[in-house]
Amino acid sequence: MSRWSTEDLVGPDGEDWRVPVSELAARQSALAEALRDANLPGALIQHPVDLYYFTGGRQDGSCFIPATDAGGSVESGGNGPVSFVRRSLSRAVHEAGGSDAPHIVRSFGRLSQFATTLNDMGVTQAPGLQFGEIPSTFAQRFVSALSSFGDCPDVTGIIHRLREVKSSWEIEQMDVAASVQFRMFEAVQTVGGDGVTELDMVAAAEAVSRSEGFGGTVQMRRFPLECDRGVIVAGRAGGIPSFFDSAVGGTGAHPLSGMGSGFTKVKPNEPVLVDLVHAHRGYMVDATRMFVAGRLDEVWSRRLDDMLAVKDTVVDVLDQGRTCSEAWQEGLELAEALGHGNHLMGATPDQSRFLGHSIGLQLDETPVVAAGFDRPLPIGGTMAIEPKVVHAEGSIGSEDTWVRDEEGLRPITADGAMPWVTEW
Repeated sequence: MSRWSTEDLVGPDGEDWRVPVSELAARQSALAEALRDANLPGALIQHPVDLYYFTGGRQDGSCFIPATDAGGSVESGGNGPVSFVRRSLSRAVHEAGGSDAPHIVRSFGRLSQFATTLNDMGVTQAPGLQFGEIPSTFAQRFVSALSSFGDCPDVTGIIHRLREVKSSWEIEQMDVAASVQFRMFEAVQTVGGDGVTELDMVAAAEAVSRSEGFGGTVQMRRFPLECDRGVIVAGRAGGIPSFFDSAVGGTGAHPLSGMGSGFTKVKPNEPVLVDLVHAHRGYMVDATRMFVAGRLDEVWSRRLDDMLAVKDTVVDVLDQGRTCSEAWQEGLELAEALGHGNHLMGATPDQSRFLGHSIGLQLDETPVVAAGFDRPLPIGGTMAIEPKVVHAEGSIGSEDTWVRDEEGLRPITADGAMPWVTEW
């Protein structure tokens, strides 16, 4: 049998789903400049999501990116970024762009010799590590191996800020994800109704997502790094809190999977909250719509209208270029004035303290519509805005993913193109 071929690494119908080389080059250059501006000599990228972002694949390895003009950089006579790969080298070369790759790809040798390898490349100072992203024991191995260079600084925040601004190519991937997500909601509409379990509805939505290339994992930053892609909660299940820091918890299928959908069945006239994520080539969109077998009563309808008003307030503040903390404060004040203070984003005492989260390759990116984020959503920033209210008898609310461009905020997901409430 012949060995595997890079020709096997394709998307549907033979499409090339690699990250464009121009994207990788621009990202590496942006990081090099940001490191220089922060007076840091370089960064060692090791988190899988960031390896994908900067090198085009998530191999087992480390990518060294020198600061502009620092040791190892092209400006100083070095080779520039180098990706050290344990496995698989040939796949890493292909996913980086082959002969057009913007960085060198080489095997990762013995860790005990890594400092010498970097020194031979012209590196004289300790590169930064992603202390906020990688396990402590893993980080300490590299801190020890690189101790001859001095102390390794933390570059987590620099990388997070860079990734906040999405390129036009990244927005295109999210637009595609939104079109698939629309069909996921349609699948829920088709199979759902009185007596159907939450898990059966999730399965229908996930079948659509999987068939379109979802990779199987919702990437997150916050430990324990877990989130269900489809959270469908019916009636009282929507009022059950979970370990997850979000408005809606749910029963989950069992205690180890203690969030999201379970075996609760849809009952007539009870709210069914459907919160779905789809990722296209890694890029996620997040949206929520309401369903009901019959019709929502006046109380639930008013609660939804109130959350739509809160959503409009948050969108308006961010659209003006004002800060995320201002959007949180004005949204919170409106919710409290409408009588939802004890039920906004969860019921007391299990409330989350945000109304929106940035999103991209990870579900919980920055900035967040919450206290303390005293800066605007940047132009090119993408955010899921999701005001919800939770009561013992269920939950209700809205969510769409937005992007801020030069003209303000525009929805990436369905927004008004999909009804806020669908009746079975």
